[in-house]
Amino acid sequence: MADWRLAVDIGGTFTDVVLLDAESGRVVVDKTLTTPEAPLEGVRTGVTALLAKAGVAPPDITAPIVHATTLITNSLITGRTGRAGLVTTTGFGDTLLIRDEHRYDMYDLQIEFPDPPIGRDLTFEIDERTSATGEVRAEPAEADLDRLCSELAAARVESVAVCLLNSYVNPANEQAVASRLQKDLGVPVCISAEISPQIREYPRMITAACNAATMPVIGPYLDELQKWLSAEGFGGSVLMMLSNGGVVSADDAARGPIRLVESGPAAGALAGKWYADRLGSERLLCFDMGGTTAKACLVTDGEPALTNTFEVARIYRFKKGSGFPVSVPSVDLVEIGAGGGSLARLDRFGLLKVGPESAGADPGPASYGRGGTTAAVTDADVVLGLLDPDAFLGGDMPLDGDAATAAVAATAAGLGLTVMDTAAGISEVVDQNMAAAARMHGVEQGVDLRGVTILAFGGAGPVHACGVADLLESDKIVFPPNASVLSAFGTLVSPVRIDLARSMPRLLGSVDGAERDRLLDELRGEGRRVLLAAGVPEAEVRFRYGLDARYSGQGNEITVWLGSGESWPASDSEVVEAFETEYRRIYGMTIPDVEIEAVTWRLSAYAAEAAVTPEVVAGVASGTAEPVSQRPAVLERGADPLVVPVYRRQDLGVGAAFEGPAIVEERETTTVIRSGWRTEVAPDGSLVATRRPSGS
Repeated sequence: MADWRLAVDIGGTFTDVVLLDAESGRVVVDKTLTTPEAPLEGVRTGVTALLAKAGVAPPDITAPIVHATTLITNSLITGRTGRAGLVTTTGFGDTLLIRDEHRYDMYDLQIEFPDPPIGRDLTFEIDERTSATGEVRAEPAEADLDRLCSELAAARVESVAVCLLNSYVNPANEQAVASRLQKDLGVPVCISAEISPQIREYPRMITAACNAATMPVIGPYLDELQKWLSAEGFGGSVLMMLSNGGVVSADDAARGPIRLVESGPAAGALAGKWYADRLGSERLLCFDMGGTTAKACLVTDGEPALTNTFEVARIYRFKKGSGFPVSVPSVDLVEIGAGGGSLARLDRFGLLKVGPESAGADPGPASYGRGGTTAAVTDADVVLGLLDPDAFLGGDMPLDGDAATAAVAATAAGLGLTVMDTAAGISEVVDQNMAAAARMHGVEQGVDLRGVTILAFGGAGPVHACGVADLLESDKIVFPPNASVLSAFGTLVSPVRIDLARSMPRLLGSVDGAERDRLLDELRGEGRRVLLAAGVPEAEVRFRYGLDARYSGQGNEITVWLGSGESWPASDSEVVEAFETEYRRIYGMTIPDVEIEAVTWRLSAYAAEAAVTPEVVAGVASGTAEPVSQRPAVLERGADPLVVPVYRRQDLGVGAAFEGPAIVEERETTTVIRSGWRTEVAPDGSLVATRRPSGS
């Protein structure tokens, strides 16, 4: 009997949907344009078409429906958030404007920062005080609470964040304020002690503020989605993908939407982990290029790296500190505005630039025929012959080749170049942008990416992977089956998981075991509640423990993970050993005779990931590959067009091999193999391209 699993991933340009039968391994996929103004419309269109294609009725899907989305990221980047209010301690109303006083570019006299998600006009103060040790010295007065409710009501806020001084030690005052606001205002309220109970005032406040600002965005959407699913007869609940690579219930996601900020890219990283396990690759670079952005994530020893903070809405993509440093666990990746919809332009010096501005889904690139006139990467790919306008999305969404040529010609006029050279320049610039971002990601992790295997996916990833691999000096690229919707597939192999943390600064030798255990009991209780709400049987809940620690007197911490179980798993000496090992790895040294301070205690509550094995997506085993057609294509700037063979992916059997240059078409994407690469179909249906030795 079929066991159908449904996954949805809302991207900036396309919404991807995947159906997987866990029994047979059958996979059915579809793509549809995202509808930014009403995201559910795109989801409805895609899911309905997918079910019809698979011959599956909504009641046949009884497993949880897993959902990834870029709604939170895009709303913060564009500023299209809800009208949220912020309540803080008297004297701290300017914290979001003061930030942490760090200048990400100390020589820039016109330095800019993004406007905070909650402005000063919607920030309200209240008299209260909790000491650094957790003693409540002043509770909010009833008269102040009455005034606060009146002011917030008059401001017509749609949600409220409460962030009071030292609430990470004792949340009593925050809870009292939130309880009153929820009772009188009837809008969603979040408190920093639940969203980010950690030291440092600005990161805690900006995290709570971003959470409150996006609650009016995600809450109504999830309500509409669940009502529609119920009306259609779907039997499964909804699980939302988190930035850390786990999934939780829709209700928990609605309360903490900031945890979804890297939801879609994290799903791609989890798919990369799944493939790394099966390929036996110790290092794998996930290269995900969609319609709006490109993402790169390094999987090492079978796991994508995690970070405890993530910066969203950067004004400058490579300048740390120019965005909002939200304190949420996230897959460590780099994301830049380099997708199929990224727009070409001339800067003030007359140089060609591509992105980060994107045509998105509406109007989309000029070739979409929806009103766009500026040349985008997809338009350049059409002009170069890399994409067949009549075969885009299997012919369901034909592209306008004349509009693509006209848009590129307008850019060419400003450069004084031919249309073909301009199109090749757009492709080359976007490849350089993506390679530079990947290199920086590697440098930040202390890894040389030369020679790393690349897993290429996303709608535009297979088109540009060879160009990026050449720049990174990579020798191997894997193009997985259904590469265009691999992030959606990643949600189906993601574990139910929540990462929690709470600050309790103590010198390691003076930690009170009973106090620590009480803190961990509270974290375990919250973690267990989240997993049970997501449908995990209590017997399958597991806990893993970590610690942010530093040498006494330092201003920053490093995270060490120490083990699993139902209780704290490490002695002080084991903590010291783990800390010094990690500190030496990062800094090349340790500091003798200085005490170690434990700052933030971490707990990961999780269940085992889903065990699924997709069927092989390849034709009958064959050592030959026969093209179905050929067409002229330009693969390098300044080169003449080459007549390139075109293969249909579904016709390529396991073991089939061919030399580049070549083009492989499937409904959802196109794979471009450049000269110098040899491609073979692997047993799982993946196309594996390897660089031929120089001179061969």
